[in-house]
Amino acid sequence: MPRVLRIINRLNLGGPTYNAAYLTKYLAPEFETLLIAGNKDETEASSEFIVDSLGLKAQYVNAMYRSLNPLKDRKAFAEIKQIIREFKPDIVHTHAAKAGALGRLAAAQCKVPVIVHTFHGHVFHSYFNSMVNNVFINIERYLAKKSTAIIAISDLQKKELTKDFRICAPEKVTVVPLGFDLHRFQNNQAEQRKQFREFYGLDENTVAVGIIGRLVPIKNHDMFLQMVKNVKDSVTQNVKFFIIGDGEDRIRIEQKCVELNIKFSSHHWIENDLERNKISTKPNSESEIIFCSWMQNIPTALAGLDLVTMTSFNEGTPVSLIESLAANKPVVSTKVGGVANVVQDNVTGFLTKTSELEIFSQHVKNLVSNRGLREQMGRKGFDSVNQKFGYERLVEDVRKLYWELLQK
Repeated sequence: MPRVLRIINRLNLGGPTYNAAYLTKYLAPEFETLLIAGNKDETEASSEFIVDSLGLKAQYVNAMYRSLNPLKDRKAFAEIKQIIREFKPDIVHTHAAKAGALGRLAAAQCKVPVIVHTFHGHVFHSYFNSMVNNVFINIERYLAKKSTAIIAISDLQKKELTKDFRICAPEKVTVVPLGFDLHRFQNNQAEQRKQFREFYGLDENTVAVGIIGRLVPIKNHDMFLQMVKNVKDSVTQNVKFFIIGDGEDRIRIEQKCVELNIKFSSHHWIENDLERNKISTKPNSESEIIFCSWMQNIPTALAGLDLVTMTSFNEGTPVSLIESLAANKPVVSTKVGGVANVVQDNVTGFLTKTSELEIFSQHVKNLVSNRGLREQMGRKGFDSVNQKFGYERLVEDVRKLYWELLQK
């Protein structure tokens, strides 16, 4: 039985954690996998519950964090090398940047036969200035030489890696889209919608618009706030906006709400049914935006929302949009990264450039004002993503790739 050492940056909410967990669980017993992870940032919600729900246990690399820290990174590198010596994997498969750097270097030094890295996104534009971008590009070119194979999560990402930024030759890259258990977004929707909307004091005539993700600059929440101002000033329907997530940009986003004269409040979702039912207070009825912080039970949030937005400057394959479509919610998003591989423009949602605030706002207005359009687009959502992004397909794609690489 081949052994796989799977290394992930950290167990935070998002696509990498789900994919690492599904591959660890469902490639067994054909492959024996040890899952190791770094530590999440304080502003991020833990996703240990994803691993726990599958009956898995991750081993932690105590010194590995997302941010650069030469002292901690050196300790993490030594720890990973020791794990490799003890576990003796046939394959080391890394997920995301920090794990990809430390894990691939350690695997190469320990002469692991097969080294695979998955790009869940990249930092080659929109994160840093051009000089820093070039440093990261050159690092990834070097690491690609240490890799047996590289996985891109979309055709667009493969193009970026092989043509735009010339990280490696096209023949080294295999496209394997993300995979999730999407049927859970279809289960018990009516009851979950009732829970969410009662907790936030919404009647059925109120249209709920959400944005889901980390509160960090790359997610471009300023565009979301500008859209809120445009929409609230020009529609007659009752509408509430929900920011689901948290992060380093939270205080600045709240300050921007004040500048734009947008009323907001914080009302965090309570996961426990009993505790939630004890909460009698509702968000301030005058609040136009409600900050919900992180929610583990995203199917409940999506059941309660009527449409979902995303305003990012850069994305890999956006998990929040895959999940929104699986819950039959229409989407309005910026057309960046792998978004167009998820959302069918004018079919399951609307896509715009990051510079097209007025068009973005108009699409949201149209969906807020037209329940029939929301339902028409929403009905097409689940079928559009299930076959492409189901976890069964993910597992089979990776299984085939592993055997091909081992046989070579």
